[in-house]
Amino acid sequence: MSKPVRLKTISDLHRYNNLSPPEHPMISLIDYSKINPTPENNELKWVQQFYSISIKRNVAGKYRYGQQSYDFDEGLMTFFSPEQVISVQLIEEDLHKTSSGLILAVHPNFLYGSVLAAKLKKYRFLNYSVNEALFLSEKEENIIQGILQNIKAEYQANIDQYSQQIIISQLELLLNYSERFYQRQFLTRKISNHKTLDELELLLESHFNGNDKGLPTVKEIAEKLNVTADYLSSMLKSLTGQTTQQHIHHKLIEKAKIKLSTTNLSISEIAYGLGFEHTQSFSKLFKNKTKQTPMEFRTSFN
Repeated sequence: MSKPVRLKTISDLHRYNNLSPPEHPMISLIDYSKINPTPENNELKWVQQFYSISIKRNVAGKYRYGQQSYDFDEGLMTFFSPEQVISVQLIEEDLHKTSSGLILAVHPNFLYGSVLAAKLKKYRFLNYSVNEALFLSEKEENIIQGILQNIKAEYQANIDQYSQQIIISQLELLLNYSERFYQRQFLTRKISNHKTLDELELLLESHFNGNDKGLPTVKEIAEKLNVTADYLSSMLKSLTGQTTQQHIHHKLIEKAKIKLSTTNLSISEIAYGLGFEHTQSFSKLFKNKTKQTPMEFRTSFN
């Protein structure tokens, strides 16, 4: 099997799909009909470090998100979160279709310092358990298209002190409408859940919210999920492209970024709250993963 390409930035996404550079480094609305990637053995496979929200028609290929097939048969709208293996098996007859749609890519760094960054967990369709596209009525599609165009118009305008907040407000509006539409779909369709991954997300969320002391180990997490450590790492590697330890560190760093950008807690308080005995250990891991010290990251929002 081919190794997934790692897309770290919005610019990487544009290059991967043979598009001109993005107009904004952290957010971009892409015309799906203009995407022209270079597949390997009729397969595209990547891991992205940003969110993507899409409306697509006539999708050319069969998608897999994590370890599961992603159903586009009737749906239009998709939501992909960071650090997931996404693959597309291209089908010859599908390549003649006239594809259309929009893809909104948003880097998590664009959201840090905002209330929305701390609220993303409440949107169930951003979790890894959803594996079918959201179908929309014509009226619903027009609402979503309008919000997407508002976001594009704002980042294309002259950037000022209000631009980011206006775009984030539009993003939250988009997510709230999507949640309403998905709830309607939940009533009519069975959404497949990956039980183990869902339980892992809940365990880590509980731990990093201060309900447990110390840093979680792979062995402890595996035991709580009633699986072996090797099995858990193999499963996560196929679903997210990360080992269990990498997945724990990713969640820890994301939680730290939110605390650094939205609270006045000291670095040592944040480190202790996340389970570190020594602030230096936290700072070392944070810098290793982000190339910034916790204080440098916090200062960038002031």
